[in-house]
Amino acid sequence: MRVLLVEDEVRLAENLAAALRDAAGFAVDWAADGEEGDAFARNSVYDLVILDLMLPKLDGLGVLKRLRARKDATPVLILTAKEGKAAIIELLNAGADDYLAKPFDLGELIARAKALIRRGKGAAHPMLTAVNVEVNTLEQTVHRAGSLVDLSPTEYRILEYLMHHPRKVVSKRELLEHLYDYNWEHHSNVIEAHVSNLRKKLDAAESDAAPVIETLRGRGYRLATLPEPGRDE
Repeated sequence: MRVLLVEDEVRLAENLAAALRDAAGFAVDWAADGEEGDAFARNSVYDLVILDLMLPKLDGLGVLKRLRARKDATPVLILTAKEGKAAIIELLNAGADDYLAKPFDLGELIARAKALIRRGKGAAHPMLTAVNVEVNTLEQTVHRAGSLVDLSPTEYRILEYLMHHPRKVVSKRELLEHLYDYNWEHHSNVIEAHVSNLRKKLDAAESDAAPVIETLRGRGYRLATLPEPGRDE
């Protein structure tokens, strides 16, 4: 998943970005002020925005209001040093999905970030299931037909993204935009190589079953669908 972090405290931003990348496997873009954060949000697609409230140039509430005025429904987690019911109500009414008061625990932030992304994808439960594959998004483990499948971090992220979009054709460009941050040099052949390895590992776990991932030439990838009971495919 790709996350936009808007935070002007450099050390805090570096720690947050490192934790989100290392512990959660997210791609993270960082903006140091509200205007830059708004520009990132307008020009890229994100699965979550983590937004500090007190920012230079444009405060977090202003960024949030611009985001929602564009009909952008990306989940937003606010980081705030403000206390008081009135301030929180204002944030929620403006379109914030959740908030954390500073100082906060990194583990709690990561857990809330994952929960917001799941809800944004319509998957409130941490277990994703399709084509006899189970993905535990909390433990980041994958099973097929009961067998544990050992995936690389990128292979896991590709599978999780496809599992969040079970009937959708996902293009290579879309995968690149969601799996890598703004500074990544985008090459579609990187995605092809990872998908090929992912497919081999999943299919090896249940060798007599149909492939998990379909390739639609010139369009992208899609999870295969299980045959209907009693119907020969």
